[in-house]
Amino acid sequence: MTLAVDVVREPARAQVLLHPTRIELLERLAEPSSAAGLARQLDLPRQRINYHLRELEAQRLVELVETKQRGSVTERLYRRTGRAYALSPEALGSLGSSPDDFQDRFSAAFQIALAGRTIRDLSALDEGARAAGKKLATFALEAEVRFASPASRSAFAHELTTAIADLIRRYHDDEASDGRAFRLHLGAYPRPEAP
Repeated sequence: MTLAVDVVREPARAQVLLHPTRIELLERLAEPSSAAGLARQLDLPRQRINYHLRELEAQRLVELVETKQRGSVTERLYRRTGRAYALSPEALGSLGSSPDDFQDRFSAAFQIALAGRTIRDLSALDEGARAAGKKLATFALEAEVRFASPASRSAFAHELTTAIADLIRRYHDDEASDGRAFRLHLGAYPRPEAP
């Protein structure tokens, strides 16, 4: 089964994934292909491609989708496990960032750590939901706003904080025994200029 995003959480999986030849193989394995087919595309020896495919398969980054008998040779067709891949901070062990590591809540480092925690949490929750045959309940909002000045950006941040605090006061219920807590984070950063 191809995942929308295969999140790599283990250091060994990350190490296998980040090899340049393996990245190239994964890029080409959106559709099933064999070692021989990939070797022709990349102009590399089939044995080298087989080695990399075995490494990718051992870390569940590709999956065997079909075998075909061609004379005395069995051709194995592989496909990547994700349409896209993401690295969780867990894959970096103690080097992975955590929001708890940063005091400055207005820093880029804090926001990066929040994004990393979101990847870590969502990947674990999604894996559990899929194992239970359920869909993970989430919601997301993405927007872009152009501020006329630093003062308008500051005023927006103040009003947004006030509005969200009001919503949380209205809907948060510590007494709801069947309720479920959700983690919410908002961040804003300058949009990168298009290249």
